[in-house]
Amino acid sequence: MKTAHKVGLYAAALAVVFGGTWAAGAATGTQQPAAPDTHAGDAHGGHESAPSKLPPGLSVSDNGYTLRLKEQEPLTFHVEGPDGKPVTKFSVEHEKRLHLIAVRRDGSHFQHVHPQMAPDGTWTTPLALPNAGSYRVFADFKPEDGPKTTLGADVHTPGDYRPQNHIDSRTFTVDGYEVTLHGDLNANTASTVTVTITKDGRPVTDLQDYLGAKGHLVALRSDDLAYLHVHPEESAQVKFAVEVPTAGKYRLFLDFQHNNKVRTAEFTLTTHEEGGHGH
Repeated sequence: MKTAHKVGLYAAALAVVFGGTWAAGAATGTQQPAAPDTHAGDAHGGHESAPSKLPPGLSVSDNGYTLRLKEQEPLTFHVEGPDGKPVTKFSVEHEKRLHLIAVRRDGSHFQHVHPQMAPDGTWTTPLALPNAGSYRVFADFKPEDGPKTTLGADVHTPGDYRPQNHIDSRTFTVDGYEVTLHGDLNANTASTVTVTITKDGRPVTDLQDYLGAKGHLVALRSDDLAYLHVHPEESAQVKFAVEVPTAGKYRLFLDFQHNNKVRTAEFTLTTHEEGGHGH
């Protein structure tokens, strides 16, 4: 791999509140202290416990594990364990041993990918970052016999960075599929949002399972990229229970699979108290 492709790595300090799973995010380069007995779940579901004023801190290092980025093209990294060696044994969660999400800081160019691990613990995945700017990378995993952990870092693409301003929008068209999000986001309370999908004017009712679910929804708080990943409720509809921690604007990304292809729809919503409108 060329030296020029070495990653400029900045520790991303993250905090997680699991009633939804939130990773709050300004890059600080410091590891936040973990609050005792409050680790309550994960971005793909799991055990929940009472919330804490100081939720478990997630950064480039947490729970004794450290994210070591090596290359950016393709993205190459390993997870260093408490013994200082690369971790090679991970539990499978939602059909994968590690989930990786990347998004530019303005809420654009979202990607949800699944790296492949070599026997020595090195993970590799193509990650297209052609547009200039800083991108947040979240690695979500559970080592065998270890705690569920999410580590984060920033990677950078040089050039003329032109941030996008995302206005509120509930409908998105991708590959001829029109995807609409119904419902309001309300701060500090569970909100139900429902997805409808049509193609050529006809409802799509035969979505395929993708990673064990009919859909995956990620919400990012626009101000700081606070992060929530939820899966649909058991229902005839694609329906999510979403709890956002504060009022404000959110970017939402839905992964769904139909005709053996995964597509992503994106939306922008403001919480109901600040002008969001449900359907």
